[in-house]
Amino acid sequence: MAPLLQRLFSLFGAHSWIGGDDIIVRRYAPRPPNWPQDLKLRIAMLSDFHFSEPWIGLQALDGIVEKTNALEPDIILLVGDFDDGPHFSRPVPRDDWARGLARLKASLGVHAVLGNHDYPRLIEKRHRFLTEPGAKAALEKVGIPVHINDAIPLIWNGKNFWLAGLGDQCTEFEDGTPLADLDGTLGKVTDDGPIILMAHEPDIFPKVPNRVALTLSGHVHRGQIRFFGFAPVVPSRYGRRYLHGHIVENTRHLIVGAGLGHSGLPLRFDAAPEILLIELGGQA
Repeated sequence: MAPLLQRLFSLFGAHSWIGGDDIIVRRYAPRPPNWPQDLKLRIAMLSDFHFSEPWIGLQALDGIVEKTNALEPDIILLVGDFDDGPHFSRPVPRDDWARGLARLKASLGVHAVLGNHDYPRLIEKRHRFLTEPGAKAALEKVGIPVHINDAIPLIWNGKNFWLAGLGDQCTEFEDGTPLADLDGTLGKVTDDGPIILMAHEPDIFPKVPNRVALTLSGHVHRGQIRFFGFAPVVPSRYGRRYLHGHIVENTRHLIVGAGLGHSGLPLRFDAAPEILLIELGGQA
């Protein structure tokens, strides 16, 4: 019954059970003014897995990994929300999905940040950083580093750049202090190399300085359920301002992916799950 319903849903632009054929590859070639055009970098970005059965489980993950590796990216960035699937679902054991993600391959490796659903929800829809999140432990166990308010230098084709990962913006420490620390994160950059910033929620973007070449986010799922191109519910204080795609404000560049899984209802309508391929540098 599930495959029949899946085909029926797909006829109307809806996605519930996620399979390899449902996932599109969306390509961007931004030209941030502070990214060297002689530094070519192919980034595959994945976000918002919300691993759960039967909606997006290990079989779907196999297809995601296969499609991503076929793009031959130089680096793979996982932009949060591994845990906490939709209603009417069964969680996929973390060790199982982490082993699946460990099959992603890129010369500069696979790197991750966490999202709001990777932390325990307590009161008033806030999340608290009480102990090391299970998603972080699972990813690091298979060799995928998780960057929380951190920045690391990387060298590619003889040139250096920085990869920064912001702590989740919906999450607090136990004393109520916000986890996300943009100034502290960027303060770990020690030279003038260009910066790529991973931030699960795009809401930080108005505060991101011009020093950052490109910000990458997920979280809003392109609205997840849209009617005639309109998203009635968007989990952002800015509404639909950062709903999806390549956004330029002044000279600052942001790319927001639609993600892969579901939050709340196990349904995507006119918001297909996607893998992003972002090509920096090398344009004429």
